[in-house]
Amino acid sequence: MPTTLASSVACTGVGLHSGAEVKLTLVPEGEGDRGRYFVRTDLQDAVIIPAQVSQVGETVLSTELVSAAGAEQGTVRTVEHLLAALVSHGVEAVRIEVDGPELPLLDGSAQGWSQAIATAGVTTISSAPQHRPILSEPHWIYDGDAFVAALPSPTLRFSYGIEFKEAPIGKQWHSWTPVDFGANGDDFLHAIGKARTFGLARQIEQLRQAGLIRGGTLENALVCDEERWLNPPLRFENEPVRHKILDLVGDLSLIGTIPQAHYVAFKASHRLHVALAKAIAKRLQ
Repeated sequence: MPTTLASSVACTGVGLHSGAEVKLTLVPEGEGDRGRYFVRTDLQDAVIIPAQVSQVGETVLSTELVSAAGAEQGTVRTVEHLLAALVSHGVEAVRIEVDGPELPLLDGSAQGWSQAIATAGVTTISSAPQHRPILSEPHWIYDGDAFVAALPSPTLRFSYGIEFKEAPIGKQWHSWTPVDFGANGDDFLHAIGKARTFGLARQIEQLRQAGLIRGGTLENALVCDEERWLNPPLRFENEPVRHKILDLVGDLSLIGTIPQAHYVAFKASHRLHVALAKAIAKRLQ
């Protein structure tokens, strides 16, 4: 059954890359066929940006969406954490009003979004049945030794691996089989949603000179040097790789309903996540 929020809820915060304060409001959507979509309330005519993989623009350190062809130009960036929370809570249709070009980072995880959705509540729009597609053939996207894949599976599952020379991260793998995915966000929140974004101290100055992570602080991102975390404690021993699964779920949500499959990734990125989502969306069409 198509679902939306039972009431509106608002959040404010600073964008990770822009460093600008922004307000975002989640508004119930009465028409299930409109799905999840953003509205740039600060632009003339309130530009609409669908949360669909066909609308992806930049994928450098976050996922950006752009307005539909022919519409007034508008973008919205760093959408993956909120979208992961929405799809995991089963919110299939929602109007997301934002007064800037980037979503609030909050604490660097999806915890704040998950809590906001729980506060608003979820309700059904109609009694029309909703089915999760089942992937029947494998899809692979490679870039050197990095890859992301979707494999036919009897259950929905996410497995991710990362590898860094920094000792605090090193090599990490994590696998998560969701419980009641799309029906109850509690499992998502406690297993994946609380994991925060992370960064490397050696990259901070270079990224800021490139106009990125201007809103990043030790309060909204984990940061490590070659020997230690600069802002412990971690919420999970392997918090970085759990956060990568969070990013993957958010990017795959741009398909619509994430198909049943085993998603496996290693040293992947938003660019590879989105490439896989596009391949799957094309196949489903």
